[in-house]
Amino acid sequence: MVNLVHLEISQLSNSAALTCCQQFVKRYCLNNQFKIRKKIMRIIGIDPGLRRTGWGVINFDGMKLKHVSNGVCKSDSSKNLALRLLEIYDQLREIVKRYQPKAAAVENTFVSKDPLGALKLGHARGIALLVPAEFEIPVFEYAPNTIKKLVVGAGHADKKQVEYMVKLQLPGVLIKSVDSSDALAIALCHAYQSNFKGRLDDAISKAGIGR
Repeated sequence: MVNLVHLEISQLSNSAALTCCQQFVKRYCLNNQFKIRKKIMRIIGIDPGLRRTGWGVINFDGMKLKHVSNGVCKSDSSKNLALRLLEIYDQLREIVKRYQPKAAAVENTFVSKDPLGALKLGHARGIALLVPAEFEIPVFEYAPNTIKKLVVGAGHADKKQVEYMVKLQLPGVLIKSVDSSDALAIALCHAYQSNFKGRLDDAISKAGIGR
């Protein structure tokens, strides 16, 4: 069919050929034939916390980044630990169910001078890891310094610098809170990391290394 179209077009004037080409593209390319689709990866970044767990969802196609949504899961500090964790679980589960990400990125626990605070953060991280796993979504963990290096360019950047760079890389984004800003940075970190790994794997494959 393509050869036949080529033969017919070659016998037409330039303007008529252009019109014919446009009709061909509309008829066949838009009807799932010869269609080129970019593979879009939806990522959720999660910044764990017992009082506030930030989350941010982005789309990444290997070239372009797009903000989808962001927000915070809150727990009631007047309730006991078990009920607070349940609140975070229920809210985060609803977010994952709604946006259906293909990958989840979670910040690693940093060493804290407050043992009790570190323990509570550990419980919240457990929920952040559990919810995506429940939906069979692969989970990736990143250290705070790694996130800041990839998103800001400096491993010891402060929260204002992180938020500024997130806004710069996701134009037009309305960030709900500091926690959701950190969560978007975590999602961006995974986008860059996965893109680099994908290109590295392609290069190794083309070079025939490991065969």
